[in-house]
Amino acid sequence: MASLICTLRDHQDDVNWCAFSAKLLATCSGDKTLRIYKADDFSELPFSPLTGHGYSVHCCCFSPCGQFLTSCSTDATTVVWSMVTGDIEAVLEHPGRSPVRICALSPNSVHLVSGASDGTLALWDFPSKRLSRTGGVSDTTMVACSFSPCSQMFMTGSTYGDLRLWDLELNHLLAEKNAHDLGVLCCSFAPSILSGGQVVQFRLASCGQDCRLKIWTLNKFTSGGFKMVLLHTLSDQTAPVLCCAYSSDGQLLVSGSVDKSVKVYDANNAVSLYTLNHHDRYVTACSFSPTSPLVATGSMDKSVNIWRLEDGCSGHGEEGGGDHTANHTKNRKAAAGRSRLLVADWSEGDVSEWLAEEGLGGLVDKFRANNIDGAELLSLTKETLASELGIESVGLRGKLLRKVEELKSDSVCSGTPDEFLCPITRELMRDPVIAADGYSYEREAIESWVHTKNRSSPMTNLPLLTTLLTPNHTLKMAISRWKTSQ
Repeated sequence: MASLICTLRDHQDDVNWCAFSAKLLATCSGDKTLRIYKADDFSELPFSPLTGHGYSVHCCCFSPCGQFLTSCSTDATTVVWSMVTGDIEAVLEHPGRSPVRICALSPNSVHLVSGASDGTLALWDFPSKRLSRTGGVSDTTMVACSFSPCSQMFMTGSTYGDLRLWDLELNHLLAEKNAHDLGVLCCSFAPSILSGGQVVQFRLASCGQDCRLKIWTLNKFTSGGFKMVLLHTLSDQTAPVLCCAYSSDGQLLVSGSVDKSVKVYDANNAVSLYTLNHHDRYVTACSFSPTSPLVATGSMDKSVNIWRLEDGCSGHGEEGGGDHTANHTKNRKAAAGRSRLLVADWSEGDVSEWLAEEGLGGLVDKFRANNIDGAELLSLTKETLASELGIESVGLRGKLLRKVEELKSDSVCSGTPDEFLCPITRELMRDPVIAADGYSYEREAIESWVHTKNRSSPMTNLPLLTTLLTPNHTLKMAISRWKTSQ
C-alpha cells in the first residue's frame, strides 16, 4: 500500500525537480527558487528558499555526503550551495552561456557534469569547482544525465532521442540512437554493479516522449567495448514519461508522466506495484529517499507529494485509500490568493494574524506597538527592522523579509493566467512583445536574452530569424483589464 503523507505547496510555479539526501529534501521550480526541507518531518529550513538564479531552475542534486546541493538554470549557471548555511559556495558559468538543463554529481563527489540547450557538456572538478573539459553534441538539447555507480562514466539523453555514454575525458563510448522516439526526457543508473567473467554489467532506466519507460543492461567488456541491451519496455503510462529514478537499493523504479500519474515498479521483474494519482497536472519530478520508504513527486501543479510505500504490499497497483492518507498540506492562509492591493489594505490585526501563521508570533507585540499595518509591512527593509523596530537578530530579520517577499510574490502571481506571465521571468508582463518565434515576452527580458545569450528562442531553442520585436497591444490590453478586475 502507498499512502500520501504530506503535500508541500510552497513553490509559485512548476516544480521541475526534487532530490533527497539522507536528511533533506530539495525541490526546484520555474519560480527561480529552491526549497529545502527536513526529511523527517518536512518542515522547511530557516535559510529556505534559496534565491540565486535569475531564471527557472531545472535540476538539483545533492552531493553524496549531503553537505552540498547543486542546481542549474536557464540563466546559464550551475550553482553550488552549502547545506549547512544555505550560502552559495560557487557559481559555475556554462561555456557559451547557453541555458543549463541538467546537472549530475558523481557518486564519489569528484566530478560534476552540466548539460545545456546547445548540446554542450561541461565536466567540472567538484572539489575545486574548476572546469575540466567540454564536449557534447551539436544541434540538440541535453536534458538527461546520470553517472554510473563506479563514477567512471556517465550517460546523457537529448532531444534527438539518443542515449550516449561518455568517459571522464568526454570521449564518446557508445550511442544508442533512437532510444526514445521524439526525444529522451530522463535517465537514471541503478546503484548496483554486477560482475562476472569477462563482463561488468550496469542497469539503466530511461524515459521519453514516446510514452515509454525502458530498462537497459549496459555491458562493459574487459576488452574495453560496451554494449547496450534493452531488457524491458514499460508502456503503462499513456503520455510522455517525464522522469524516472531508482531506489537506493535498486529494487524499485518510479516514473512520472504527462498523464498526471506516478508508477512504482519492481525494477528487477518490471512489474507495476503502485499507481499514484494525486497530481492535477504533469508529473515532472520523482525521487526516492535513501534512508526510508518514501517517494517525493513534483508536478506542474506547483506541489510536491510525499508518499510512504508500506511493507507487505500486495503489489496490485493501488494507492492508499482515504483512511490511510494524511494530507498535511502546508497552509499559507494569509498570503494565498491575495493581490498586493489587498495586502496593502490589511489592518494591524491582519498583520498580527499573518505573523502568527508564519511562525513569527514572537514579533506580534513589537509590530502592534509600532502600528504596522499592511502598507507598512510591504515597505519594511533591513534598516527599518533594525533601527526602528529594534530586531537585532540578523537571522530573524532575514526570515521575516523572505516571508514578506513570498507574500508579495503570492499577491502578484497567485491566480495570474499563465499567458500573462513572461516565459523567461515568469512575472506579469508590463510591455509584452512578440518575438520571431511567435511567443510573447516581456520586452526587457527578451532583449536581455538576445543580448547576453544567443539568438535562439527561449521556448524552442531554435534560431531566431530576426531580433525584431512587435508590441503585443492585444495582450497588453487583456492584462490591463485583468488587473483592473482584481
